[in-house]
Amino acid sequence: MLYSLCLYLSEKWHFLNIFQYITFRTGGALLSALIFSFCFGAPSIRWLKSRQKEGQPIRKEGPASHHITKKGTPTMGGLLILISLILSTLFWADLSNGYIWTALFVTVAFGLLGAHDDYLKLSKNTNHGVSSRYKFGIQLLFAGVAILVICYMLLPEGDNPFLLFLPFTKTSFIDLGLFYPVFGLVVIVGASNAVNLTDGLDGLAIGPIIITILSLGVLAYVVGHYGFAHYLHVPFIPKVGELSVICGALAGAGLGFLWFNAPPAQVFMGDTGSLSIGALMGTIAVMIKHELVLGIIGGLFVAETLSVIIQVFVFKVTKGKRVFLMAPLHHHFEKKGWSEPTIVMRFWIISLVLSLIGLASLKVR
Repeated sequence: MLYSLCLYLSEKWHFLNIFQYITFRTGGALLSALIFSFCFGAPSIRWLKSRQKEGQPIRKEGPASHHITKKGTPTMGGLLILISLILSTLFWADLSNGYIWTALFVTVAFGLLGAHDDYLKLSKNTNHGVSSRYKFGIQLLFAGVAILVICYMLLPEGDNPFLLFLPFTKTSFIDLGLFYPVFGLVVIVGASNAVNLTDGLDGLAIGPIIITILSLGVLAYVVGHYGFAHYLHVPFIPKVGELSVICGALAGAGLGFLWFNAPPAQVFMGDTGSLSIGALMGTIAVMIKHELVLGIIGGLFVAETLSVIIQVFVFKVTKGKRVFLMAPLHHHFEKKGWSEPTIVMRFWIISLVLSLIGLASLKVR
């Protein structure tokens, strides 16, 4: 919106040419999303509290302290993130770019699914919302549409959309052929659910989300810049650099949400936020052909997911034995006596280190 207007006016006022630079608009998107979050934050929380008598349903099998400290805290705070993200993106991004609209479609679609799930949980005052089978099926449908659109956009550019590029190597790739769409589904749906599993403590998920999305923004800018992509031996994908703007918007919205989600949290993002944000990160990774690097940068989310998979598998095979005191992984450390702020801060540090390793893949080849 603002981008198109300023390009039109730049013929008369040349200083508006600054809006042509993705880096400037990324910074603008981050700042405006942060401002939107601050402006809408308090009113949104008051509105959510007025609509939710009991607040976020607390797991009965969870740590006992949660029933005391978190009871009554409203959920669906992801709406604050999504509204700030969408408004800022529409304001600063090039709206003629198909990658932007695909990313927004995934964000809104998964956000609506998460909101429906949150609503059912609140209406029943339980942790059971949308059935797992139904939720998974809808996620596959939305992700499938996104994958098809992405492949369609890549083909006219002369790129093979079915290539999987390997990090820490020079132009090495695996041609997955028609198996790639299946792989893409795993990335998007897996990222969505991984972020959802991580969102279990005050500020735990949003910190790594900010770190991860900023890293993806850097990768998107490099991949969409011919000079940098050629120099660093990464696949060059025209127009994909515009995704840096939506990455900046999410980072700003995340920072604003963290203001209200920091311990003790005034609001939780719920599935409304976690499912949509995870899906957005997975979609961006697919668009910029850095799916495996996302596994490194978002390694914390991967570890949380693996802890659940391992716990369930061992429990079923051994008929009752457990590897962790409780899954996901952050609850294991709670059971061991770690304080909530300690877990959150240490997980943030791990996320930062993993992001630096992922970004290092650009140069270490």
